[in-house]
Amino acid sequence: MGLLLRVVDRLTEGPRRRKYETLARQIGRPLLPQDGHCGFIILQIDGLAYDHLVQAMEAGYLPYFRRMVREGHWRLSRWCCGLPSTTPAVQAAILFGTQEDVPGFRWYDKARRESFVAKRPAQVQMLQERLKNGRVGILLGGSSYVNMFDGDADLALFTLASIHPRFFFESIRGIGLLLFFLLSPLRVLRVLFLTLTGYLRALWWRFLATVRRRPIRSFGLLSPLLAALVNALFTEAQTFGVILDIYRGVPSIYTNFNAYDEVAHAFGPTDPAAFSMLRDVDRRIRQIDQARQRVLRDPYRRGRPYDLYILSDHGNAPAVPFAWRVGQSLGQFIASQLGDVSLDEVFSRPGYAEAKARYLMDELEALEGRLPPAVARVVRALRRSLDRRVPPDREAEEYDLTRREDVVVRVSGPLAHVYFNVIPRPLDLIEVALLYPHLLDRLMEMEEIGWIVGRAGDRAVVLGPSGGRAVVD
Repeated sequence: MGLLLRVVDRLTEGPRRRKYETLARQIGRPLLPQDGHCGFIILQIDGLAYDHLVQAMEAGYLPYFRRMVREGHWRLSRWCCGLPSTTPAVQAAILFGTQEDVPGFRWYDKARRESFVAKRPAQVQMLQERLKNGRVGILLGGSSYVNMFDGDADLALFTLASIHPRFFFESIRGIGLLLFFLLSPLRVLRVLFLTLTGYLRALWWRFLATVRRRPIRSFGLLSPLLAALVNALFTEAQTFGVILDIYRGVPSIYTNFNAYDEVAHAFGPTDPAAFSMLRDVDRRIRQIDQARQRVLRDPYRRGRPYDLYILSDHGNAPAVPFAWRVGQSLGQFIASQLGDVSLDEVFSRPGYAEAKARYLMDELEALEGRLPPAVARVVRALRRSLDRRVPPDREAEEYDLTRREDVVVRVSGPLAHVYFNVIPRPLDLIEVALLYPHLLDRLMEMEEIGWIVGRAGDRAVVLGPSGGRAVVD
């Protein structure tokens, strides 16, 4: 059977190559001249820790990944992503060589009195400009799919830092790619099938969590459907885009699969619901890796060789919201210890599905004026339907120049940033202890808090339970 499959694969190489070459020309992305240099492909599995990867492999959720590792084709290595272990910080370091001024997924700038969250396109774009500061990203001349930053890529699809001022579908003749999805019956059916199965799985997982009395956020019937549709569409688009780039000979490609991270935030990093998302990621990796191998075997046009890197930006720690254990949020608890103070607190999961849906609505709106009237009406109806179903961004900036909260709390999963607005600069830990006596003691008495990290001049101080302390230079 294996020999037969290899023969069929060889016989279909020519038609497959011609198909991708034709599609590349149709969407205005022609083949690139080969310079003899090796390119690279980075496939990111968002939020998957090393130990959880090994556990998922042993449980059979990543069959292709496991086979390639066991047969010695791939080498599995542990790496330290550093602190903060969040997607924007890690991607900033990989793409631009620095993570300066990226303290987490959401944070507060005391000097500017401005909140940052790494899902607002305008803020991510501004942050990327600060990161670049004369640096050149590693994706120069390449492609970025479903990332925070674009790394100076020529093509950035579903990448937050590149949503504005130009739209992907209305630029570089990208309409062809959208129409490819809308007018290809097989691909539309595949997206619909993946949407339906993803929706049913989500309902089943929530039913099991309810029966088992496990903590889970409230949900409606439409929100899982929207998440399933958006994830299916984006995953199909990014996989197709990467394979097309391989046939074109693009020198550098970086794409991020974040469905596992989204589900892990809701159910836990080792829950079967989260691990099941890795099955689809494994299939996508197999498709991309096989395309990488095929272009080297093409007798008519030998493609560019690629080094393949599969990495994760960070792991996930099992946790439940502070409020579920204590009965009040962390910000409310701190405010109750300080007396009469005003509080500004935001706590939420990343919300990739909602961010993707808002991105898609922006792209559809940009398309309407460039399409024939009949097609434009269909696109407009689709956009308005999405607009009615996508929840509003709860973290949208509200301008109030007279507002000044005494305490600002920004929570992302089990990581919380706490700011005291008594002075525009960051406070040292000793200053917090002097200004707010007993606050640190009360926080460390809480078994729900693992440790507290603060400044001590140019060093970092880590306070742990039972009086433990560490100083980091």
